Amino acid sequence: MKTRRSLLTQAVLGSAFLALPRSARAAAPLPGPVRPKALAPGARVALVSPASPEEEPEGIAIAEEIVASIGLVPKPMPAASRQTMYLAGTDEERAADLNAAFRDPSVDAIWCVRGGYGSGRLLPLLDWEAIRKNPKPLLGFSDITALLNGIYAKTGLVTFHAPTCSSNLSEYSLGELKKVLFSTEAAGVVAAAPPLEPKEGFVDRDDRLRRIVAGTGRGRLVGGNISVFSMLVGTPWEPPLEGSILFLEEVGEEPYRIDRWLTHFVLTGRLSKCAGIVLGKFKDCGPSDKGSFQGTWTWQTVVADRLGKLGIPVLAGLRFGHVADKSTFPVGILAEVDVAKGSLTLLEPAVS
Repeated sequence: MKTRRSLLTQAVLGSAFLALPRSARAAAPLPGPVRPKALAPGARVALVSPASPEEEPEGIAIAEEIVASIGLVPKPMPAASRQTMYLAGTDEERAADLNAAFRDPSVDAIWCVRGGYGSGRLLPLLDWEAIRKNPKPLLGFSDITALLNGIYAKTGLVTFHAPTCSSNLSEYSLGELKKVLFSTEAAGVVAAAPPLEPKEGFVDRDDRLRRIVAGTGRGRLVGGNISVFSMLVGTPWEPPLEGSILFLEEVGEEPYRIDRWLTHFVLTGRLSKCAGIVLGKFKDCGPSDKGSFQGTWTWQTVVADRLGKLGIPVLAGLRFGHVADKSTFPVGILAEVDVAKGSLTLLEPAVS
């Protein structure tokens, strides 16, 4: 997203966090996971804009049509089409939409229209008791990472790192969404590239995996966009990383910025306690000088350098995040990464 750098405000929390004693830094055990009800045709879906406003005048109407096209009933919330500078309404208006959607018994799920910037500003304003009492799926990605992980950390509710609803869903994205959210069975392998038919003189360039550290690991999925997730570190809305499978992706950032965020995570001591790490494709995250790599690293080199010495499995190149064909990851669900097989497998249902 070309305006993302101008919208994103970094949170510098690492040094203050590291100053805390270990006992103060320990995350409290979650009461969950709490699985929301599966989606089904006819389910009523609240459309919310917790971050930035839609860029197109017809954006909300397009979102309604996309949601309706898969058999769901859209309900745009009041602030979904508002704009306050680079935010979709004031913090209070956007938080009110989320709170109202959770409280409303006629709403079965909540789907974010887009990301951008601003979701993290809502965390202190959410009605946590209403969310606990009315568990329902929350879908989105990118800046929505703050809400997905914050809600899971505070309530144990499984949330969904999934496409936003104002962009057309590819056949792949829709298939991945349905097997996670429309079925009460464990989805199995997710974010895998379709089999490639062998051709003479042709190899896959788009869906290559990087096996950074060998091994297998099991843990509950947490993560999302790396720059947004970093904002949660050291706050009450940070999900526990110990024993987790951390998934990270990014878009439009130079390698040194990815280095900065990963170094921050490494310095906290959190990452070495993860059961494994899976990475997306980091779209458009090359050096600013496209004609030369002199004096810089690629994002692939950065992640290998920062994550390769942690002693846990690390797999890069899966289909999620800022790519056209994206999988749906349920935050809080038990998963297994197998680096040799190049796979991420959901081991239990995400919905009930």
